[in-house]
Amino acid sequence: MSDIQMRQPHVPWWNEPKNRGFVYQSLLFIVLAFLIWSAVDNASTNMRARGIPTDFSFWNRTAGFDVNLTLIEFSAAASTYGQAFWVGLLNTLMVSVVSIIFATILGFGIGIARLSSNWIVAKLATAYVETLRNLPLLLQLLFWYNAVLKPLPGPRDSVSVPNISFVTPDIVPTIVCAFIGGVGYAATRYARTIGGVAVIVANAIGALLMLTAVAIWLSGVVRFSGKAGIYLNNRGLIFPEFVETADTWPFAIALVVGIVGSLAFRHWARGVQKETGDQMPVALVAMGLIFGLPLLTTLVFGAPFDLARPELRGFNFVGGTRILPEFAALMFGLSLYTASFIAEIVRAGILAVNKGQTEASSALGLTRAQGLKLVVVPQAMRVIIPPLTNQFLNLTKNSSLAVFIGYPDLVQVFAGTVLNQTGAAVQVIAITMAVYLVISLVTSFVMDIYNKRMALVER
Repeated sequence: MSDIQMRQPHVPWWNEPKNRGFVYQSLLFIVLAFLIWSAVDNASTNMRARGIPTDFSFWNRTAGFDVNLTLIEFSAAASTYGQAFWVGLLNTLMVSVVSIIFATILGFGIGIARLSSNWIVAKLATAYVETLRNLPLLLQLLFWYNAVLKPLPGPRDSVSVPNISFVTPDIVPTIVCAFIGGVGYAATRYARTIGGVAVIVANAIGALLMLTAVAIWLSGVVRFSGKAGIYLNNRGLIFPEFVETADTWPFAIALVVGIVGSLAFRHWARGVQKETGDQMPVALVAMGLIFGLPLLTTLVFGAPFDLARPELRGFNFVGGTRILPEFAALMFGLSLYTASFIAEIVRAGILAVNKGQTEASSALGLTRAQGLKLVVVPQAMRVIIPPLTNQFLNLTKNSSLAVFIGYPDLVQVFAGTVLNQTGAAVQVIAITMAVYLVISLVTSFVMDIYNKRMALVER
């Protein structure tokens, strides 16, 4: 073959696919940049002509309005619009996180119940899913707020839990609490080795004993003076508030040492049991470390907390901690509504696991509950997590409906009150959109990390 035949035809540079693509993309970028610059310049010119602010100078101006629920200090006279933004953001994050936790727990329970062999349980779970997911979320929020919480009696006629008297710190709760908590913990551990109704009974007994232990533990840690009451009315749920009365660092150190010591002792005791076969009271000693050390610390340094009881003064209660009806209605609505979708995701994920896995777990002697927990659900999680992430994102964004029931979230406080007072619509809405975008991206990033950890690793 001659050199003339081997020579490639000459192609002009503007016909090279790589160069041509670069030129076209550069032209497109220039056109888009020009359009964006023109839109921004036109908006700025019109806003200045109408006296609408075009900068962020409003951020440090005094707000001049109050917010009925704040996780940080906020006052109408001293706080700024920037602080109002943080108040709304924290309220949004608080209700979103709490609702996600409850929705996930309830959704997993309902999803597994839909696959129950008990006809009544399966049909009740199906009715829950089909009813709540087909009702508009806004209608459910209005139902919880206007039909359930608002009709409650006023503060003077509050529904009150019977007052309970508490004891002051004593050495007796240390011993009683360690024993009751250890028995409760042992009951829950024993429940894993048995089947049938005994699992429910053993877990219920264990949980009750452990709650009793915690109550006795608190009676030694917190010095309760008099009686403590819980009140429910149309202005919220009011319950006693813990107030710091002494240095808490000794109690905190004792609690950390107790937890770490309990874990270390359990690890050491299990190794001893495997080598020698001796049965040691691991649960009793572990609970004694967790509960006993803080209680002994209170005997030396004094109770670190006191209980501030709410008192009715005039037309409302003073003192204590309050859960607003708006927060409760939003949390109930978001949790129950999202749980109906999560339940279907969980059911689909479990059904996606090969039936042979369930049969294999039964062949190994595992109960149905153990098979779900140890075999089926871990494999189903790789199917569950991606759509579950979408539901978490939907819940967070649906929290913006809080404005319809008066909950002071980011939309109501910042994109509502701040926008109306400052007139900086473009800046406020842009910040609000950016916040929801960042929350969604962070949630997706965290769930993606978890998804990769749960993914099956092929060998």
